[in-house]
Amino acid sequence: MSSAENFHRVYERACERKGGVAALAALLSLPATAADIKAIPDNFCLAELTKKVFQSGFVWRVVRQKWPGFCEVFFDFDIEKMLLMSDEMLENKAQDPRIIRNAKKVFTIRKNAQMIADIQYKHGSFAGFVADWPTDDIIGLWAYLKQYGARLGGNTGPYALRAIGKDTFILSTDVEAYLRATNVFDGGISSKRSLAQIQQQFNLWQQQSGRSLTEISQIIALSTGDNYVGMQQ
Repeated sequence: MSSAENFHRVYERACERKGGVAALAALLSLPATAADIKAIPDNFCLAELTKKVFQSGFVWRVVRQKWPGFCEVFFDFDIEKMLLMSDEMLENKAQDPRIIRNAKKVFTIRKNAQMIADIQYKHGSFAGFVADWPTDDIIGLWAYLKQYGARLGGNTGPYALRAIGKDTFILSTDVEAYLRATNVFDGGISSKRSLAQIQQQFNLWQQQSGRSLTEISQIIALSTGDNYVGMQQ
């Protein structure tokens, strides 16, 4: 049975650990509005998906340093151009020294461009699709990205959504540790049942606090463990 605290207590502890209300507020980030997300071009969305795929299991700093090269090699992630790339073209791109040379990850760009194109056909734009997805079922959007995209499971999809500005929690090491310690879920963290239990708890914390999932996730992380905050929590 869950022993998760009322969010007010978690918030108080985070304030105590980080030096007060103002100091904690300075560490938090806010999600974008739905209108702002809808204004994002879909090639930017593909770029963020790609960036997170390459950062997964790799040094994030190196990916950031190489990123201008990625944009050059992949034509600023123009969706139509990505869909027109043959296997041979992608294999050649994967050898370009301007990027991180990982062929399996390079091939995800075309796959994720196809997912975006399919969503554009059904919903108008990928950004609009993301903006309209209800945050009280954010795990449903995670599942969609995992099912129809490439290498977007685990925390990769949520990190990409956060980069786009979508309100989402992140199951970082500190957040997972708190949720396990308070028995919010009792199975594997990636199972449907566990994710449903976690979503239910975050929805409850939202009701208690009126805060975004992004803020709640960060505050949970800052209330326990050895941590710092940024876009990663």
